[in-house]
Amino acid sequence: MTTTPTDAGTKSGTLTTIEQRGIEPVPVAERTGTPGALFWVWFAANISILGLPLGATLVAFQGLTVWQALLVAVMGAAGSFAVVGVISIAGRRGGAPGLTLSRAVFGVRGNVGPTAVSLLSRLGWETVNTTTAAFVLLSLFTILFGTDGGSKAHPVITVVAILLFVAATVLISGLGHAFIVAVQKWATWVFGALNVFVAVFLVARIDWDVVGAQPAGPVAAMVIGIGTIAAGTGIGWATAGADIARYTRTGVRAGKLVAASAAGAGIPLVVLVGLGSLVSAGDPTLAQAGDPVAAIRDMLPSWMAVPYLIAAFGGLLLSNHLSVYSASLTTLTLGVKVPRVWAVAVDVVITTLGAMYFMLVADGFYAPFITFISVLAVPITAWLGVFIADMLRRTWYDPTALLDLRRGGRYWYAGGIAWRAVTAWVVAIVVGFLFTNVQVGDADPVFVGAFSDTWIGANGLGWVVTFIVAAAVYLLTGGPRGTLHEQPDQSAPLPRTEHTVR
Repeated sequence: MTTTPTDAGTKSGTLTTIEQRGIEPVPVAERTGTPGALFWVWFAANISILGLPLGATLVAFQGLTVWQALLVAVMGAAGSFAVVGVISIAGRRGGAPGLTLSRAVFGVRGNVGPTAVSLLSRLGWETVNTTTAAFVLLSLFTILFGTDGGSKAHPVITVVAILLFVAATVLISGLGHAFIVAVQKWATWVFGALNVFVAVFLVARIDWDVVGAQPAGPVAAMVIGIGTIAAGTGIGWATAGADIARYTRTGVRAGKLVAASAAGAGIPLVVLVGLGSLVSAGDPTLAQAGDPVAAIRDMLPSWMAVPYLIAAFGGLLLSNHLSVYSASLTTLTLGVKVPRVWAVAVDVVITTLGAMYFMLVADGFYAPFITFISVLAVPITAWLGVFIADMLRRTWYDPTALLDLRRGGRYWYAGGIAWRAVTAWVVAIVVGFLFTNVQVGDADPVFVGAFSDTWIGANGLGWVVTFIVAAAVYLLTGGPRGTLHEQPDQSAPLPRTEHTVR
């Protein structure tokens, strides 16, 4: 039985139907995506308000000038999303989500570790988005209904704000790939225009004499800033690079995928990070705010604050529904045998509970957030080093074997584990944490790596060492084996077995 165009549309999803495909590779006939679609997806996912406090910290805490902060944003944001573009190449080659393709590298059991870390990262980012979006709605309610007093003062309203954002996320993420691509493109124009409107107003209020009088910060601070921006932007999205690109036409050049990802994410991030650094020049209020949404709201007259809050909510939603979509695919890769749309529901329940905890129980939020992304950057970068090193030799992924969890399958290797890859990943993580200092805000360090006081550790470059060690160990121990095979006809439907994850 062959896949008809009607079947393909239903499987992939349309603007009015739910995508039925889970993690099974996309047949070639259904791969019609373009680099332009990736550009809009990543552009929309990065116009959220979180770029503003990142820029603020570069000036207020790292002591950089606005111009240095802009350079840091270009190198950290666009550079790290170029890596996301590289992972997109694997999605174009294999037509499957990134962590599903990772089974070919780590083995169907060895891949559990990287997949679990990736899912934890996605859930963490979704909790960040949900919490921040709820703060946005609370600020909007304060203007419209006078309900000031913070999240703990109005627990019912806080829960309602969280649930409104979650419902909007589920609606878009649940429908799937085709709907997400369409929404990301057109919503970008709407919320992007609102962001520009607010940005012009903020820039007009900036004291340019103060900006021009700022002394240049040290190069070491710029290096730390690049690492912080990279960990908080592209590195966090790296494992999701193939999830949207799996629908890309197989003939698209690799360079176009890299450029689309780097430019798509880099443009809005550089603008928002730059704006955050401008606003904080001479006034560290934004960088020190426990609720950056309210801090910016207070800088604006009420008639300007409303469109700002709407833009902030929309930007966070555009980022979150893409993250939830990717997390649902990662959940399926772990072996949870439910339809993709139910995996979306499972993920948002977890992030909803997390947002309620941070808003109603915990004393702080953004300090743990910065620590969270710094810690997870190490194992994610280790995965990147191994996966990209593997891509140097692997040009094809067996679509049937990716779903075959049986003993003796092509990607079973030794007991379900590709020990070369897993060893390289673990060694790189250990080395990376030796250069890492884990600290939440101003509290005493939770963990101090043996080399964290060296130049590499002090400048936040442990993740770079992690990447290099992972790739080097993997390649020096032999790298991938058995990767060059005759490619079968991927336009045919995949065989159904009891071991196929749907």
